Amino acid sequence: MPRIHDISLPIVSGGMIYPGNPPVEIELQQSMAKGGSSNVSSLKFGSHTATHVDAPLHMVQGAASVDQISLDVLMGPATVIAFGDDVMSVTAEALRAANIGNAERVLLKTRNSAFIRSGTFQKDYTYLAPDGAEYLVSSGVTLVGIDYLSIEQFHSGHHRTHTTLLSSGVVILEGVDLSAVSPGRYELRCLPLSMPGLDGAPARAVLVG
Repeated sequence: MPRIHDISLPIVSGGMIYPGNPPVEIELQQSMAKGGSSNVSSLKFGSHTATHVDAPLHMVQGAASVDQISLDVLMGPATVIAFGDDVMSVTAEALRAANIGNAERVLLKTRNSAFIRSGTFQKDYTYLAPDGAEYLVSSGVTLVGIDYLSIEQFHSGHHRTHTTLLSSGVVILEGVDLSAVSPGRYELRCLPLSMPGLDGAPARAVLVG
């Protein structure tokens, strides 16, 4: 039987967020322990919380929102590519050396996987360089994921990685936990919340294989 790898981060009250994003606040709105007829929770968090999908609208005004992303892109064969701890920026050169072949969906496993669940935001995380994004677009990749809350260099000031991918219709999956996943080929199942008109949404993502 194929193994199912849950690569999603939990959404918990007070959980780690990208600096400047809305905090995660979860509390019981109705409680059976306090005499309520049922337990009902109130949820408050941003559209780019934990494991989440970036829609083109995130960086391209008037582009597709998260509910308009084809499920055919979010589900299908995916290749996990691992990079050494010395790689701080996944460049086009690094991707050429990794030989991604004809992969449609690429998940980047980096040193980030060692601290993605630490609870403390690391500003020096490994990111996809703009020329790496250009290489993936030219290779025909339809989805790219990374093991941290952003695929872009922290406070890059230009957003070229995001813009290059999203303006070409490449879906971005951020915040995946690949710490227990070996490099190789899998089947990806990624389902963001269906939230019409939004720039992104949290997702449950699993790899099968």
